[in-house]
Formats: sequence, C-alpha cells, structure tokens
Amino acid sequence: MLRAAGAERGFPLVPALAFTPHAAASAVLPLAAAVVARSRSGAVVAGLAAATLAGAVRSNRGTPRPAPPAGTTLRIATVSLRKGLVPAASVVDLVRREVVDVLAAQELTPDAERQLRAAGLGELLPHGHVVPARPGSVVSGSGAIWSRLPLHALGNVPGEFEQPSARLRVDDGLEVEMVSVHSAPPATSPGAVRTWAADLATLPRPTPDVLRVLAGDFNATWDHAALRAVLRRGWVDAARTLGLGSTWTWRPLRLPLPRLVLDHVLVDPRLGVVSCSFVAVPGSDHRSVVVDLVVPVRAR
Repeated sequence: MLRAAGAERGFPLVPALAFTPHAAASAVLPLAAAVVARSRSGAVVAGLAAATLAGAVRSNRGTPRPAPPAGTTLRIATVSLRKGLVPAASVVDLVRREVVDVLAAQELTPDAERQLRAAGLGELLPHGHVVPARPGSVVSGSGAIWSRLPLHALGNVPGEFEQPSARLRVDDGLEVEMVSVHSAPPATSPGAVRTWAADLATLPRPTPDVLRVLAGDFNATWDHAALRAVLRRGWVDAARTLGLGSTWTWRPLRLPLPRLVLDHVLVDPRLGVVSCSFVAVPGSDHRSVVVDLVVPVRAR
C-alpha cells in the first residue's frame, strides 16, 4: 500500500522503500504460506501485495523510446569517490577507456583532488569546476565537474553537500548545463530523511533557456515518491528510456547484496539518449553511469 500510494514518510519507512525489489522477490513466501494454511483471505491479500510490488519493480525499468534525432553527441559519466578513497587511477582509467566528455564527481576530498590531477585527469578533461566542502561539513562533501569542453556560468545548487553546476558549449554552439548531484542519504534518522527530502525538492527543473542535465548520486530509487516527484517536473531518466531503470548502481564493497539503484542521469526531454551503461570503478561502492546524449539541432 505504501509503494502503490507513494505514502511513505519519515524514518524508517523512507529507507525501507529502497528495498522494494527485494520485498517483491520474497513476496511469494507469504503467498505460499497462505496457500499451505488454506487461508483464502490471506492468499488474496498476499497475492495483491505480490502483484503490486512486481508491477512497481517492472515499471521502474521504464520503456524504450524512439531513437533520438541526429545532432551532436555528448558522453557524460558519474563517479562517487567513496569519501575520497577511490584510487585516482580508477577514475582516470574510466575517463580514458570510456572517452568521457563530462564527468560529474561526488564525495571528493582535497587529497583526492590532488591525486586526480597528479594522475593526469587534467590532460583528459582540462576544464574543471570544484566546489570545496563548506566549513562545518564533512570533508568529502565537496563535488566537481570536469569537462573536455570549456565551462562557464559556474554555480552550486543548494543542498547538504556541494552540487556544482556549469554550462558548456557543444560543437554547434548550443549550451548544456551540468549539475553534479549528491543528495543526503536518508538512512540513519528522521532528521536525515528531512534533509534528503529537502535536497530532492530543491533540485532545478528543466527550463526553456538551457538544456540541463542532473547526474550523480541521488541516494534515492524510483520506489521513493520523492524521486518520482522530481521526474514529474519534466525530467527524463536516461536509463529508463532504454528499459534499464532497474539496473543497480550501488552495493556494499564486500557484500553481493543489497543492490540498489541510487545513481541517475536526468535529462531535459529535448535531449536524446543513445546509450546508457553501468561501469564498475575499482575502489568505489557505486558503479559509474555512462550516458551518450544527443543535442539535436532543433533544440536551438
């Protein structure tokens, strides 16, 4: 009922909703118990719950959209640096191997930034916008955008952590604005849930004046009503346009489960999505989301 109505509020209901796919997978157990117990009402309730959860998981995948029109291709990628502990070589290898044009980074620290520069990130992506963690915040609250193309209109979206924004001009002169998203995790307390909800609510909307992209760690899955509310503002989820919205992006480093879909790339509906892949980054508990976007000529 909570998932179907989007009625989860507060702690611990909000973090619990992240495990909807796991609940759906286990929904056969109460159904089987009701059948064994010959409880008709129990079987009906368990069957409805299983169907609702399965439908939610299926809808999270999304539906493939028609191929985008011709235009300029832009490859973007997300990377979570795990409190700055991800080896710089892992990030540089990701950028080089995937031929990334724009990288949205979260959980950056001053030491990690120095190591990335020493490892040659600036040679691949020479233009950067780094927003240091504000006084009183955790040191890994910094965020960054690095780009092959020059950046301007540098900014920062308000939130618990720093969320840099910057605009870049693609080959035909069109502008795309990138935001490196890092919402607070809602996992530990009622206060954390309130901060998380505020972070999602203050994310920018698509606007006619610029083609905007939100990319990074939202700390939310599509089973969360707060994230679905963000999508209803007019965003398009890159993975869901290809039927990949249920592909996991986070799991504990030393455990195979749970696997959650916490990282997303939301794009202006005028942008086309050509491909979306999920790439392991050694040392990180998040997989990188690598997306090829098409900036169509008709978006001028």
